[in-house]
Amino acid sequence: MRQVIRHRVRLCTNPACGLRFPVLEHDDRGRCCPRCGAATDTAVGLYEEHKAPRPASSPARPRIEVLVDNIRSIYNVGSIFRTSDGAGISHLYLCGITPTPDNPRLKKTALGADDVIPWSYHRNGFKTAETLISQRKRLWALEGGKQSVSIFSFDMDNAETPIVLAIGNEVCGVDPGILSLCEKIIGIPMQGVKTSLNTAVALGIAVYHMRLHDTV
Repeated sequence: MRQVIRHRVRLCTNPACGLRFPVLEHDDRGRCCPRCGAATDTAVGLYEEHKAPRPASSPARPRIEVLVDNIRSIYNVGSIFRTSDGAGISHLYLCGITPTPDNPRLKKTALGADDVIPWSYHRNGFKTAETLISQRKRLWALEGGKQSVSIFSFDMDNAETPIVLAIGNEVCGVDPGILSLCEKIIGIPMQGVKTSLNTAVALGIAVYHMRLHDTV
């Protein structure tokens, strides 16, 4: 049976403050304003957590796995787990210095997704990539550079061969050795002064486009 999570909105009674904020149903901390300490009133009564819609239908797509190589931030990795669950990713290969769910801090951003997404740890991302290719999987990378093509410039095929999407370190990017093995390098166009997005954010954009952009 699905657990029902409910919230209410509280409003600070101090006219000089007026903070409006949500709290969980049984969280007594909402009785006092977290900014000024004044008492609060209920602004909106109990309402259920809003659930994202599920696609009514999904076109045939290849299975997607992700090679997570040398990601240093434990919070990025937790977010990657949560995104992978939402997008239907089949497996995460955690490589190099990438934190694993064995670290309890990862759960702060994974929010339980680390319990449902299959994962494995490998010390050498390059050797792992070679092994995956030997298993007849297609290796792609999410990276910039001259060889990178916009993810929005092509349509996904429905080949049955799994795609392994490699993502790399927040500063250094994808290991050049891994890039040399890739069938395709895809990137997300940037319109501002920055040349890249946060790793976890970029992965979310990429895998949702690869998995669901034709969903009806």
